[in-house]
Amino acid sequence: MVPLRADEGLLREALTSLYSLFDATRDVLRQHGPDVAEPKRNGQYNFGFLAVAMLNFGIRPLLARWHPMLEDWENQRPADRSRRDHEQLWPRTEELRAALTDTRGILTAYADLLASACGVPNLLQAVATDN
Repeated sequence: MVPLRADEGLLREALTSLYSLFDATRDVLRQHGPDVAEPKRNGQYNFGFLAVAMLNFGIRPLLARWHPMLEDWENQRPADRSRRDHEQLWPRTEELRAALTDTRGILTAYADLLASACGVPNLLQAVATDN
């Protein structure tokens, strides 16, 4: 998850992007079947377990709290104000940005676990994300 700087992007787009991980993860799990959810030897985590945990404990709490609040604010946008300008006037903008930063930390930890469970290098270590 790339950091969302105060002067770039929309909070709505960040939440929508995180929400899209639910469908993408479900597609992978459906496509590859129960094998990706089979427990590994030695009690190690597997992709399926970690992916579902990431969704339910890493992303769902953020979306459950912030999606409806942001949507309520969006519904108050006057027709002559841009989405970006309206979003920047939301009194809770900084609070949501902080929550996104916290969630980024949680997802980074899940990325480490997923890489280990899948036996692949962690891409977050190979690519600079704090530009």
